[in-house]
Amino acid sequence: MILVTLGTNDKSFIRLIQEIERLVIAGKIQEEVIVQSGYTKYQSEHLKIFDLIPMDQFHELLGTCSLLITHGGVGTITQALRSGKKVIAVPRLEQYGEHVNDHQLQIIENFAESGFIIPAYQVDQLETALEQVAEFTPLQYTSNTDNMLNLVRQSIG
Repeated sequence: MILVTLGTNDKSFIRLIQEIERLVIAGKIQEEVIVQSGYTKYQSEHLKIFDLIPMDQFHELLGTCSLLITHGGVGTITQALRSGKKVIAVPRLEQYGEHVNDHQLQIIENFAESGFIIPAYQVDQLETALEQVAEFTPLQYTSNTDNMLNLVRQSIG
């Protein structure tokens, strides 16, 4: 099962969920896909979509998923890494009205450059990112305040 989280930001991230559905229909994703969509409203016959998933159920899904596809939220990414999961992260971008700035782009760049995640800087890179998952072994993430502060500092310049 692939778990997808679009974040709880009050702006839609429709581009990502549409691309995931396209890849399911095309047979590029063959696993069950469960989506926590937040404020992104979307109907699909191919995806199991929930607005919000209770935290205990989310932890259970995260524990059993083979892959997490997510937005560029630090909390979601670090939670998945602490759980030993492979992560593909796609940033919400200002140009599409998905966020107020492009800080998620910098967050994803930093995690990717450190060897923790597979980046897909645009949704049309998701298929290529999925092809990398089988061969990708993320570096073990050790969560500590200094690492987090350094990532945040690097992200905001």
